[in-house]
Amino acid sequence: MKRLAIAAAALIAFAGGVQAQQWPAKPVRVIVNVAPGGVADITARVLSARLTETLGQPFVVENRAGGDGYIGFEGVASADPDGYTYVFSPGSSMMISPHIVKRADFDPLKTLTPVVATGAVSLYVIVKPDLPVKNYQEFFAYARANPGKVSYGTPGNGTSPHIAGEVYSREAGVKLNHIPYKGAGPALKDLLGGVTDSVFDPGVGLPQVKAGKLRLIAIAGPQRHPDFPDVPTLEENGIKGVDGGPYFGFYARNGTPRPIVDRLNAEVQKVMQEPAVRERFRTLAVNLAPAMTPDQFAAYVRAEYDRYAKLLKELGIAN
Repeated sequence: MKRLAIAAAALIAFAGGVQAQQWPAKPVRVIVNVAPGGVADITARVLSARLTETLGQPFVVENRAGGDGYIGFEGVASADPDGYTYVFSPGSSMMISPHIVKRADFDPLKTLTPVVATGAVSLYVIVKPDLPVKNYQEFFAYARANPGKVSYGTPGNGTSPHIAGEVYSREAGVKLNHIPYKGAGPALKDLLGGVTDSVFDPGVGLPQVKAGKLRLIAIAGPQRHPDFPDVPTLEENGIKGVDGGPYFGFYARNGTPRPIVDRLNAEVQKVMQEPAVRERFRTLAVNLAPAMTPDQFAAYVRAEYDRYAKLLKELGIAN
């Protein structure tokens, strides 16, 4: 019996390996759970385009925004666990939003399998040009003099820019007015239109800054941006703890064959080391995630989920 069990296990492992080598045999669907135009969407499209070339089957990106990320998660949860449907999600949707938008019928941490981490962003404090401030110190003074009147747009409730804005408000002792959208692209559009005063932007607004249509006043990240060397970080101004949040990543439905999960993990990490992809990430201000196995990424997701549970309670955003 013992020999039979060992033989059966070996046969299953062999079949899984063959299945992974044959995958993908048809187009792969990549659901992005935020609106088009944001850094998560662009990152997913950059990686999917290269995976299409390296793996020989189309990686088709589909935006399913809304519901604080749950609409995209549900698209994967309702698909067959055959390795042909994934969700590409900002870390905030997986590790932050579930603390704010709690659903008894759906827990993404219990339904989805982390596959591979890709990158995270610094955030950029960008204001509309007619806001009467020219730099961070003037913005800070203006916000303190006008509590609750300065608005900031974000990709949505519970996203990393939302948390960053609330941490900033706490650390700086100011009160800002949060305006949630369904992605970084729509938030940027309303800033350009003068509907909102500012954004904690994940990088999609930098071309508009370079074009002179918007004004960058501070960076919420570990260092200054090389294209804007005169713009200080918030930490240089004594504001700590404001960042772009956890890593973006690919997730599969639970039950997806592990050999396929392992192969996609390896293929994505290989693509992310290509010079052209790294340069594209640099222009998007995306900081590459360190190499992680699916198990290591799963442990990271759980640790960040637990960390944000505590932080959100401190901020009064979640119970």
